[in-house]
Amino acid sequence: MIKLKRFFIGILTFIAILLILTIAVTFLTIVNIPRVIPNKKLKILLGSISNKMGSATVANITTSLRILHKLEWDFQIPEEINTEHWYIAMSNHQSWADIFILLAAGHKKIPLLKFFMKKELKWIPIIYLVHKTVDMPFLHRHSQTQIQANPELKKVDFENAKKAAKRFSRNPSTAFSFAEGTRFTIEKHASQHSPYSDLLKPKIGALAIALSGMPQVDTLVDFTVVYSSNKRSTWDFLCGDLSKAKVVAKAYTIPDDLKNRSFEDKEEYRAKFQNFVNEIWLEKQSLITNLKF
Repeated sequence: MIKLKRFFIGILTFIAILLILTIAVTFLTIVNIPRVIPNKKLKILLGSISNKMGSATVANITTSLRILHKLEWDFQIPEEINTEHWYIAMSNHQSWADIFILLAAGHKKIPLLKFFMKKELKWIPIIYLVHKTVDMPFLHRHSQTQIQANPELKKVDFENAKKAAKRFSRNPSTAFSFAEGTRFTIEKHASQHSPYSDLLKPKIGALAIALSGMPQVDTLVDFTVVYSSNKRSTWDFLCGDLSKAKVVAKAYTIPDDLKNRSFEDKEEYRAKFQNFVNEIWLEKQSLITNLKF
């Protein structure tokens, strides 16, 4: 009986999220048809409307999860951040559930999170339309082997990310990246020889490039997500197994020597940015240890 109930909750959650996203993306697509007109003021207006519609979609999905999963999500968000400024943000990454809990945590506290998404996801119609209407960019990451064979690919990656980041400058936005670059697993942790017991090593590329394209940004917001359950699959999330969690956000002032710089220019700059993030990652590991259920 318990397994049957769990199964139906999973199916209902999937249908609810799919329905809410389908309706939202349909309206967003219609609203954004005038984007083809080359008018900056019009694009700013459409961006503002799209962000508000995106925020309403987050509220609807969160409400459906509260009803179906009886959520026990504890959010701790610093008071100094608000929806009227620009930010770059990052988090640890463990599950697809991270996206929904982070959107809920930031709802009406910070501008709508704009996730850097893997280019492989663009073939999913809903995700592609979200990319087009809410400016959630795809990152065209190339492997080290590909870059070694053709070094020009690295410049292409930078330019693609920069172009996406500049679109964030139209309206208050939060450029968001999962700094680890992939979901945490024991196997990945072991292969990396990560010095952090609950985290993979952080990567800085997306964050640094976003910062270079968003001159309004003075603050980096770091989100830490901790679940009570050890389950992490998408099906586990849909069935409500990740309904008890804590999210703590911390705001960090970005040093002046890291702003208005080009990520690909100097090794010294990349090293400073990496050290800045590494220090935050050390604090995050300590925080995770204290937050564990």
